[in-house]
Amino acid sequence: MTSGQAEMTATKSRLIGGPGILLVWLYGVMVVGAVSRSAYQIATEFDRAPLAYSLSAVAGVVYGFITYSLVRGGEAARRAALACCVAELVGVLTVGTWTLVEPSAFPDATVWSDFGMGYLFIPVLLPVTAIYWLRKGRQG
Repeated sequence: MTSGQAEMTATKSRLIGGPGILLVWLYGVMVVGAVSRSAYQIATEFDRAPLAYSLSAVAGVVYGFITYSLVRGGEAARRAALACCVAELVGVLTVGTWTLVEPSAFPDATVWSDFGMGYLFIPVLLPVTAIYWLRKGRQG
C-alpha cells in the first residue's frame, strides 16, 4: 500500500472530520446533560417518575456510545453509530409522541419528552443530522 492509499483509507475511516467534529461535541454535551440529570433524579427521586428517569439514563448511554463510535472511527464504528442513531431517532419519536398522547405516563420530563423540547429539540435534530453524516461517509 502506498502512502497515498494509506492516507486515503485513513481519511475515509475518520468520522470526525469537518462537521463530524460538531457532532462529537454535541453528542458529548448530550451525554453530560442526560447522564448527570438522570443520575441525580434516579438517586434522589426515582419513585416520582421511574419511567422518565430510566429513559433519560438510556438516552445518556446511547449518546455515550455514539460519541465513542464517532471518535473511534473506522467502518465498523460507523455502522455501529449509524444503528444507534437510527435507534435513537426511533426512541425520540416514540417517547415524544407518547408524552404528547399520554402525558400522565410521564409525571416528569425525559430527555426525549416532547421531541426534546427541553433541550431545544436537539434530541430530534441530532440523530437526523448524524444519520445523514454517517451515510454520506459510507465506504464503497
